[in-house]
Amino acid sequence: MSSQFESEVAGYHRWRAEIRSAIEAFQAWLDQHAQVDIQRSLRIYDVLENLRNDRLVLAFLAEYSRGKTELINAMFFSDFKERLLPSDVGRTTMCPTEIFYDESEEPFIRLLPIETRKREETIASLKQHPVEWVKVRLNLQSPEDMSRAMASLAETKSVRIEDAAALGLLDERDFFTTTVVTQGSRVEIPAWRHALINYPHPLLKNGLVILDTPGLNALGTEPELTLKMIPNAHAIVFLLAMDTGVTKSDMEIWKRYVQSYQTRRVAVLNKIDLLWDDLKSPRQIEESVARQVKQTCALLELPADHVIPLSAQKALVARIRNDAALLERSGIRVIEDLLANEIVPAKREILREAVVKEMGAMVETALQGVMAQLTATQAELQELSRLTGKNREIAKSMLARLENDRAQYLQRMGSFKNSYGTVLRQGHALMSNLDEDHIDEIFRRSSKDIEGSWTTAGLIRSMSSLFDAFNRQADLILTYGNTTREFVDSVYDEFHERFGFANLTPPPLNLERHILSMKALRQATEKFCRDPVNVMTEKHFLVRRFYKGLVSEARRVFQETRRELDQWLKAALSPISAQLKEHQTLLERRVENLRKLSGDLSSLQDRLNELDSRKMTLGRQVEELLRIKYKVLGTAERPRVRAKAA
Repeated sequence: MSSQFESEVAGYHRWRAEIRSAIEAFQAWLDQHAQVDIQRSLRIYDVLENLRNDRLVLAFLAEYSRGKTELINAMFFSDFKERLLPSDVGRTTMCPTEIFYDESEEPFIRLLPIETRKREETIASLKQHPVEWVKVRLNLQSPEDMSRAMASLAETKSVRIEDAAALGLLDERDFFTTTVVTQGSRVEIPAWRHALINYPHPLLKNGLVILDTPGLNALGTEPELTLKMIPNAHAIVFLLAMDTGVTKSDMEIWKRYVQSYQTRRVAVLNKIDLLWDDLKSPRQIEESVARQVKQTCALLELPADHVIPLSAQKALVARIRNDAALLERSGIRVIEDLLANEIVPAKREILREAVVKEMGAMVETALQGVMAQLTATQAELQELSRLTGKNREIAKSMLARLENDRAQYLQRMGSFKNSYGTVLRQGHALMSNLDEDHIDEIFRRSSKDIEGSWTTAGLIRSMSSLFDAFNRQADLILTYGNTTREFVDSVYDEFHERFGFANLTPPPLNLERHILSMKALRQATEKFCRDPVNVMTEKHFLVRRFYKGLVSEARRVFQETRRELDQWLKAALSPISAQLKEHQTLLERRVENLRKLSGDLSSLQDRLNELDSRKMTLGRQVEELLRIKYKVLGTAERPRVRAKAA
């Protein structure tokens, strides 16, 4: 497939590689100039790993028989020249499927047996244990082997009704199941709980991940999908059928799993080819399509350009046969262009903001440190140039003034260190409330209300306790953050005005993302508990699984909040601390030089030559760091920085 979407994803991949290269250059600069410390090295390593492992996740949601898998085949796998994923009538993917590329492993399918649902491990935890999965190697050179391998995604098995119930897949009072009753006392269920496909497609190589989810029933029985996988996707493509429009089950999926969790969402009205009637004029067909689009926009509350009519089946045929006219008529280019113009740029901005947040203060601190050295070197050059041809007494007078400046500076620095220590102690005390033991204790207390009963009423009480605990911690952190920010601002202002430090702005402590994550979990819980089926039925299996998934996600939010606070402390206080130390070093060197010169003015020219050489070296370092800053931070206009005279 050659499309704007593919071009944009490839461009995003190149941009990400350039950012990674710039950060590696910064790391090399730190190593070269002996400015590496363990904390900074770990932070840079984390950023590089996040860039290396970054993925653009596109989730496809639909009820059964909407053509979702066919659309995935048409958009991403037409180069295979046949259907890669099973999408025939009655033979389609039966389990959630993640499609990606990992160059460290050979192409494969990994299938998680449905029997793992009897245990309490999440899919995320089971991904860490390959032995739990059935692995099928993919022979890319054989279409027959590939078809047989991919057909495993559609496999089902016949089990006793009680076995299906034990797996949480059958409840006669609950129609949200993945089972199909066959005959007598047996039912048909999916053979697999989850599938992972490692496939070397160009888009996947550039970091795209496709999440293919089965219909409403599978979403209802696997809470991890609705708590984590779908909300964490960068966009959702929601499929409907042109001939049926928005059905009741379609609306159920939309309201439950899309509308409240995703701002980047696209609805696709598939199967427009059903309206290609030879007895109708092109205008009549267009009017029918437009009418269905308008109704869908109203029901889903979407703008008209986010409801796209197309034919996935005709698009796949067109690409396999290289039929440009049929491809254009299929409408698939419209959704690919929309994804290219909206989703990829949005993902780029998210990643750019994350990089700026992690690296911005670090690069700026290094740059300002070198600029401070350059400023001091220029000041010392001017200072010593005035001594040329003058006597020793003038040098002594300059030395006295400089030593007085140094004494005042050291006094203020001592005051700063005391305040700095107080702030750090407060921060570490607050972070201790977010350590593993404290979090575990919060979860233990919240689970007491639910142990033994596993009812929705118990879930409501339990989660209310958990959310209240999180809100209390969030309030403490925000209060501390505001207090610390005011202190840091005052320190920056004082040292800027008195000693000419760069007028930096400390980064804000922004926990909004984590608070929104917890609010989303609360909304998911409230929806689950308001569901009439769940409220009326003591569904031990589903409630237990939902609660376990919820706790897992809440724990992740707590851990990320703690990490955010720890990184903010370093980012907010380290720059001013580094400037203070650098300024003290420069003052002491100037005092020492003047002491030497006051005793022997004959060495003045040597010192001037040394300073002039140092000025040139520091100037080159400033240029190098500006280039790194320009690439890492994505600055629209390359900044001009002038060293200040003392």
